[in-house]
Amino acid sequence: MERSISFSVLFNFRDVGGYAGLDGRPVRWRTLFRSDSLHRVGDADKVAFAALGLRTVVDLRRADEILRDGRISEQHGLRYHHIHPEHAEWREIALVERPSVPRWLADRYLELARDGGAGLARALGVIADAHAAPLVVHCVAGKDRTGVLCALALSLLGVADEDIAADYALTSAATQRFVTWLRESDPERAQLPPVFMASPAEAMLLFLRELRERHGSVERYITAAGLRADQITAMRAHLLGA
Repeated sequence: MERSISFSVLFNFRDVGGYAGLDGRPVRWRTLFRSDSLHRVGDADKVAFAALGLRTVVDLRRADEILRDGRISEQHGLRYHHIHPEHAEWREIALVERPSVPRWLADRYLELARDGGAGLARALGVIADAHAAPLVVHCVAGKDRTGVLCALALSLLGVADEDIAADYALTSAATQRFVTWLRESDPERAQLPPVFMASPAEAMLLFLRELRERHGSVERYITAAGLRADQITAMRAHLLGA
């Protein structure tokens, strides 16, 4: 299976299937996808997008981001869930004296897990519903909020941290394409600190390790945030193959 799927104005759309999970069972292909913002899906990509057979979209963006950019068109006939996990605006966080890019990003992800746990649990509850699949989750660039949510889902499925981090790091090439496009279409928005666009594997490894140090396990963290044990069981039943 091809992991990354090309569209004309989507730069980070890919399948998270294929990784080894619990008891060596693989995560099912063509069931859970991640992406940058889907508001750009237009006529040029309509046929290829429809061929994926998607049923559900989980949009993790802030309300003002949706107001600014719009959302995926209703013509695609998808169930649409807007679930914004609370978190601080990165622009409001000082960038000076940061220890490293991975450390700075991991701290932002830990803050997202702390402040946005209820939203992350709600989004995982949608992913756990077999009737919602195939499903795609996205934010603006498909890197941070999407990356954290997919990391939690894959961890609950038993995927190794190294594989989760490697999947997260695949965003690096996609981000470069996105920034190139953004510089041409909206130069003012393209002026972002480099750390905002980075996705080193080490950042995800730090996040997962320290989340467990704080909560005991990913499962304990997310059940305390509101995801039920039966939803985790359901997620594993439909997202893991034989």
